[in-house]
Order: sequence, then structure tokens, then C-alpha cells
Amino acid sequence: MVSAVDGGAAHLRVLADGAEAGRAGAGDHTRARNHAGAGDQAGGDVVAAADLPGRVRRLEEDHRPRWVWADTATTYPPLLRAGVRVERCQDLRLCHVILRNAAASAASALATAPDGPWDRATDPAHEPTLLDAVDPALGPEEVRAEHDRQTAAVDGSSDPGRLRLLLAAESAGALLAAEMAHDGLPWDREVHDRLLTELLGPRPPAGARPARLEALAAQIRDRLGAPALNPDSPAELLRALHSAGVEVSTTRKWELARYDHPVIAPLLEYKKLARLLGANGWAWMDAWIRPRASDGRARFHPDYVPGGVVTGRWATSGGGALQLPKQVRAAVAADPGWRLVVADAAQLEPRVLAALSRDTAMAQAGRGADLYQGLVDDGVVDTRARAKVAMLGALYGATTGESGQLMPRLVRAYPRATAVVEGAARTGERGGVVSTWLGRTSPPPPAPWHEAQRRASEPDATDADTRRARQLARDWGRFTRNFVVQGTAAEWALCWLAELRLRLRALGPGPDRPEGGALPAPGRTPGGTATGPHLVFFLHDEVIVHTPAELAGDVAAAVRESAARAGRLLFGDFPVEFALDVAVVENFAQAG
Repeated sequence: MVSAVDGGAAHLRVLADGAEAGRAGAGDHTRARNHAGAGDQAGGDVVAAADLPGRVRRLEEDHRPRWVWADTATTYPPLLRAGVRVERCQDLRLCHVILRNAAASAASALATAPDGPWDRATDPAHEPTLLDAVDPALGPEEVRAEHDRQTAAVDGSSDPGRLRLLLAAESAGALLAAEMAHDGLPWDREVHDRLLTELLGPRPPAGARPARLEALAAQIRDRLGAPALNPDSPAELLRALHSAGVEVSTTRKWELARYDHPVIAPLLEYKKLARLLGANGWAWMDAWIRPRASDGRARFHPDYVPGGVVTGRWATSGGGALQLPKQVRAAVAADPGWRLVVADAAQLEPRVLAALSRDTAMAQAGRGADLYQGLVDDGVVDTRARAKVAMLGALYGATTGESGQLMPRLVRAYPRATAVVEGAARTGERGGVVSTWLGRTSPPPPAPWHEAQRRASEPDATDADTRRARQLARDWGRFTRNFVVQGTAAEWALCWLAELRLRLRALGPGPDRPEGGALPAPGRTPGGTATGPHLVFFLHDEVIVHTPAELAGDVAAAVRESAARAGRLLFGDFPVEFALDVAVVENFAQAG
């Protein structure tokens, strides 16, 4: 256990061996102990902040422990900067959120307690900084007590095995998020500048538009007869469009594209390029693409937020790593002598739905790289495009248009799969909660939802009250319908990442292990720089590994093997395939 004490020091304590925390990755988990001190002293040791990396390194080398700490996001980065990496941990902050809300642990003391410091710790404004002891309430005794509460909550839950796996996977994801932010995504600033120049024109002075945008702005003003128009102002643009007879209610792309007017083409082009400039232009490059201290090579260091979405998907708090547009992907380039192994899971959510529903017919349709084509081959629909429309309609609750028309065909072909999403939708419409395969539970509807339902049931309710209540119920049903699938897909992805992370540690020669060593290298990296294959990007169902070129084939195999292992870990021997598209490239754009 690692926790803070006053004066910038850390408190280390050995905890008794507990139940297996789940097998979210390769390696001998039976040796993973809740470990934090150099001995079994009940009181533990107080270690100065400067001495902590050395102590952690020695314990990692000698014991391969499972570290227990309040928050990976604040505890792990100083270790990474000191060149120390750990194999596994339990992130109490992330685990608290899951257990606090999980239906499987709803009767536990942790779930039924009043709000406390760990609930405040889930708010970014109150995150604990362990080595600075910002929140005295999260000192050594409270960290130990929280660990005990979480252990009791899992042990007393209705499905402890699945919850343990979920907590282990979530904690592994936290380690990986910190490592990817530390290592950074390799980036070529010269290529980025060239791409921007080709699309926008030369870099302009601060505050000025690039030449291409300025030329498009002139066209827009001319075709709308508005010489003083600022096309970046939605209010001004909307007035000018109305004056020109384009009666749109918003300036969004999808609505503008419905109109036939000479201004539409340059306006859509302007909006696309303006978005690129704002999201990934020169100012973004200056702020987020920094040279690495060890060799000066450029890296993008985003701030990942594991569990940042209620379904368990990740978010980012800066840099927009989850929205890298195709226009700049060629700038994501491997170092000389290295390669990028890019992999994404094909039709992940439909495959997850087949697995969690135990729908063997749908799983059979997914035997291969293209589940949508499998629906065509099964005779459910006549084209791949219609198969995609039908499946997305089932996942997201489309009831009208082509999706609504195709839904009965899916119900007949795959009754188990459709029953799962339909049941989740009905539960949400009633105001209930649903859970993922491993036990992450959806939040209850917000207060306005309940108020609308109450108002619709009153004797003097109007037709408008009834319509509003029904619409809100349907909307929440669509949320819970997708929650079980998207959340379970996020769990599969976390297990994929955790397994792959450990396999990559075992692949390349690390600085602490001779080439060909069998065990994952204890976490030591010169100057904190990764020297072997390492994950550098993650987006829901897509990963990028940066690897020495000579190991690229082994890395591609590890990516595929890890995906298969994640499927078995979650769904046992159920015959579902998680197909991957894998490419070994020099830059991200080459992956297609």
C-alpha cells in the first residue's frame, strides 16, 4: 500500500494476501501480492519522496507486487519520470466509483455509506496528490480502510469474480494511461507543418486567417452579399444565410448540406478547414507536441482519463487524442528504425452483443473479418450497407426509417441478441439501471426525468406533459440499451490492453534483462524512456504500438493473441471471434 504522509514523503505498508484480483493480463498472478514495504512490519515504512522510486524498483524486482494506492494518475507519473514502471496495481479511486454504483455490490457498506472523501476524490477538483498529502483525509489509515471496504464489497457481492476482473482491468488501464501520456505518441512536426500548409496555406501571423481560409471567407461573403460577415460567428452567419433565402435553423454541416445554394460548397469547406485549424493547427502543435528530453524527438502527450465516460470508455482532459483527424495522421510517424503496429477491432460492439447474449447464430455470422457480410450471407438482409444500418439501429434504438423497418428481421434471426438490448431499453424506460458483463452499472435517470414522469401521472397532466414523459423515457431507454453493449465492449478493450501491455513487456530486450529473457522486465527505463515495444495510442477499439522494426511481426502476433485472450477471459469458450485489422506502417495514415 502506498499513501501520503506530511512533508512530501510516502507511507509504505505490506498488506495481507487477498483474493485474486482478476486475471486481466498475462503473467503469474498467483504471485501478485498487495505489497508496499520492505518487510512485514504492521506499521510499514515512511520513505522520503526522493527515495521512493528506488524502493519501488527493488520491490518490483524482488516481488512483482500488486501496488495499492489512491490514485494512479498522481502516484505513478513521478515513478515514470524516475525510470520506474510497475506491473500491476489497484487504483482505489477508480475502483471506488465502480463499487459505489455497481448493482452487484449495492448492499455493501461502501455503497450505502454517506458521501465521503473518496466520493470527493472522484471530482477532478478534489483529486488527492499522494506525495503532497493535499487531503489529510486520504492519509495512510484511510487508504488502508478504503482498501478493506473495497475488499469486503467485492467479497460480499453477488458476483465477486466478475467484479474482481473489472477492478483489475480498470486499474491496469490506469497504469497504461499514465505510461502512454508519459511516453507520448511519436510525431513529426515537419510533416504536420507541411500538411497544414498544403491544406490551409503558409502559417499566418497570430490572429490572422491562413490564406486558404481567407479566400473561402471572401467567397462566402460574396455569395451571401454580406461584405462584413465574420464566418466564424454562428449568429452572424445564420442572419446572412436567412437574408440569402437559406432558411436553416443551425449552421451545422448536416443541415447546410440539405440546401442547394452557391454558398454551401465554400461554406462547408471553410467549416472543415476551420475545425482542423482550431483542433490540430499550428497553435495546437506548439502546445501539445514537445521534444523528448532524451533525444529531442517530438511526442504528443495527451491527458487520458480512464473511466471518463459512464460506460467505462476513456476520455481526455486535453489535446483531443480521441479525435485525431485523417488530415494529420501522416504526422504520427515512427522513429527511424521503428514501426507503428496499428490495430482496430472490426465491428466490436456487435460481436460483444453476440457474446454477452450467448447468441450462437449471431456469433456464427461474425466468424471472419466482416460481421456485416455475415448477416448478408445468413439471408437477414440483402446488402452489407443494410446490414450495418440494421445492426446500428439495434444497438442505438432506431425505431423509424430503414433501421426500424429492418429490426424485425434481426429479431427473427438473432432472438437472444435482440432480447438483451430490448430488455435493457425497457428497463431504462421504467427508470431502472442495467449492468455490463463484468458489473459496471448505469446511473439512474436524473431528477428532471423523474419529475417529468411524476407530472405525467398527475390528474391534471396535459398532453404535452405526457408526450414529454414518454419522450424522456424512450431517450433513457436508448441510453441503457447501448450501455450494456458499449460498456461490455469497453471491458473487453481494457482486458485486451492489459494483456497486450504485459506481452509487450516480455517481448523486447529491456534494459534490465538480457535479450530473450522470459519474464516481463521490472520497470526500469533510462531517463524514463521506453526502450522496447510499447503502447502509444488507444481509442475505444483501436491501438497503436511503437516498436523496433525487427520486432514488428512479433508485436502484430501479440496484438492478435491478446485480443483472443481477452475474449476467452470474459466469455470463456463461447465461440465468438474478435477480428482485428492489423497493419505495420511507418506512419498512421498508411494504416488506412
